[in-house]
Amino acid sequence: MKDTCISEQTSVRDAMVAINRNRKGAVLIVDDAGRLLDTITDGDLRRAVLAGASLDQPVSTLKGLRNRPPTTAPVGTKAAELVRLMRRNSIRQVPLLDAQGKVAELQLLDDLVEVPEVPKVTAVVMAGGMGTRLLPLTESTPKPMLPLGEKPVVQHMVEKLRTAGIRQVVMATHYRADALSRHFGDGSAFGMDIQYVDEEVPLGTAGALGKLHAQKEPLLVVNGDIVTDLDYRAMFDFHREQRAEMTVGVRHYEFNVPYGVVHTEDALVVGIAEKPTQRMFVNAGVYLVEPQACALVPQGRRFDMTELIAALVAAQRRVAAFPIHEYWVDIGRPEDYEEARARASAAQETSR
Repeated sequence: MKDTCISEQTSVRDAMVAINRNRKGAVLIVDDAGRLLDTITDGDLRRAVLAGASLDQPVSTLKGLRNRPPTTAPVGTKAAELVRLMRRNSIRQVPLLDAQGKVAELQLLDDLVEVPEVPKVTAVVMAGGMGTRLLPLTESTPKPMLPLGEKPVVQHMVEKLRTAGIRQVVMATHYRADALSRHFGDGSAFGMDIQYVDEEVPLGTAGALGKLHAQKEPLLVVNGDIVTDLDYRAMFDFHREQRAEMTVGVRHYEFNVPYGVVHTEDALVVGIAEKPTQRMFVNAGVYLVEPQACALVPQGRRFDMTELIAALVAAQRRVAAFPIHEYWVDIGRPEDYEEARARASAAQETSR
């Protein structure tokens, strides 16, 4: 049960790493004898981060976050009963316990159903940017097609979408659109169905959604210049749990203020913080958007995702934030592109 069972002293950060490794969407907190104490899902950890939890604090401090005891089943429970149990409780995994309450296995829903449940979404890859900050590299190559190891940046993304069970992709193109269509074609060589929406005039980070046919399922919108190990399945599950019309992928960003920050009330100084570190969430360029939210995107004019978010918030409709703790980089700046290239080269050498 490596990377599945952890102790109460395990940090939030290490619990996240364990979930990424076990690919089960959860970890089990056990005592020294292997008896189950609690179940913590990927969504639990991300909600804790949103609530201000430190990545270095022990997971024991998160117990009770679920506000109910973990759902379990005895070893030997029939598959059909496990499927009913998980669907009744809207969960995707259940620990199997022996007579002493020790964990024997973490059973996954996808391993029990004949056809694994995959996100019913179409991915929209925003791949029309000119990449002016990366000149001269982008003089003849669109930014998403810049090489990263032996593949272009956007191919890494397409392959990760396929791994997540997504098969329908729409690429919104503008600058040197032919380079993308020549490489991917109809997508069949990549196990995908890829279509293209060409923007004769750039329409911003959301405008292309107004050119799509009416959708019945959510859209996963991803900027084409992002390199990430994001678990798209986890984001989709989080989106459903939050009953959101839109979920925005966010990243922790921090910077050090090089001066003493003075706090005032009227004309009086009430405090001072010497060179504090400011922490905030920033937009990571990954979104899940329900059809009713897409309906707010106007047709034929520039419209950005920030405008769509603002319109939904103003109308008091549910917009969720999904913290991305996995590797993530936007290659729009030369130094970030070089970082991504170095990481890809190192991974390539390791795999040989």
